[in-house]
Amino acid sequence: MNKNVVDLFIRLLSAESITPDDGGLMAYIERYLSDFEVIRVDREGVKNLFLYKKFGDGVHLNFAGHVDVVPPGDGWRSAPFEPMILDGRIYARGAQDMKSGVAAFVQAAKAAKEFRGMISLLLTSDEEGDGTYGTKIMLKELESRSLLPDFSVVAEPTCEERFGDAIKIGRRGSINGILTIYGKQGHAAYPEKSDNPVHKIAPLLDRLAGVDLDSGDSDFAPSKMVITDIRGGMEVTNVTPGSLRIMFNVRNSTATTEEDVSNHISKVLDGISYDLDLVQGSYPFVTNRDSKIVQNISKCIEDVTTIKPKLSTAGGTSDARYMGSYGIDVVEFGVINDLIHTPNESTSIDEVIKLYTVFTKLIESFK
Repeated sequence: MNKNVVDLFIRLLSAESITPDDGGLMAYIERYLSDFEVIRVDREGVKNLFLYKKFGDGVHLNFAGHVDVVPPGDGWRSAPFEPMILDGRIYARGAQDMKSGVAAFVQAAKAAKEFRGMISLLLTSDEEGDGTYGTKIMLKELESRSLLPDFSVVAEPTCEERFGDAIKIGRRGSINGILTIYGKQGHAAYPEKSDNPVHKIAPLLDRLAGVDLDSGDSDFAPSKMVITDIRGGMEVTNVTPGSLRIMFNVRNSTATTEEDVSNHISKVLDGISYDLDLVQGSYPFVTNRDSKIVQNISKCIEDVTTIKPKLSTAGGTSDARYMGSYGIDVVEFGVINDLIHTPNESTSIDEVIKLYTVFTKLIESFK
């Protein structure tokens, strides 16, 4: 089976599946797992595939991921959709993010001969894009059919320095904000006749930038106010600006909400005229450390690698957030994440084989 998972991995990497194009992979995987039942939900050019097989009564274990990749960009030493094997590594766009994970769980599902319950796979071609018509709408469809899983593994690359050193049991949310501070435009030679918003915010900026909005906890780092852009004025030296715009992001834990962010800004800018536009792009979630999926996959990883993985909520967002919003116990585990979205993205053959082995053992652990 080790050769099969590597061959499958190479086949997946050979498909030019730039978001939202699936490169024909949904149809290929559907044929590859021909004994699984099929649900397709394709919308606005996005393809979504749900494959499931009921072995008996019991838990519903799901594996989830995406077949789409970001554009390759420049700087490759080989064709990005013609996998190159060199010194035990496979080079191609999507090698880490996340066709390695897809190959591992598709092959593990194919190899499963018995299970106490149902095994399913959820695949989308719109994770690297907006995600509007991807995993989110497929979960809604599954809910309508009473097919939501009990447990899910999203095979995003999670390891940091060694394969097996980290799994994700949750993710921070993401709050984006645009803060507009108002003043009065004027001539730079007569500052007393204007009301410069830059001068207003300057002595207060250290109370906005880089500030922790909560203290964090055992699962999450503190939610931090991160300024991403500041601009105002007319790009001339003799006119003071009438307004100043500050863009920011807060990767928030479950301890901080949109309202908390708004209240923080209101307190800092007391007496200053401003507008605030806040958008919660994603919400934080965490799976209980005692959940069966967390405990089982941790043991399987340790059995395969001799490494006890740390339980992390670091990083950006992934489709696991949609699972969390449905109350599904979800974890993320995949290969080392150090080259995703870069030229010459690659992963080792050894990692892919070990990932397949972990997923195979995970399936067995639920018997």
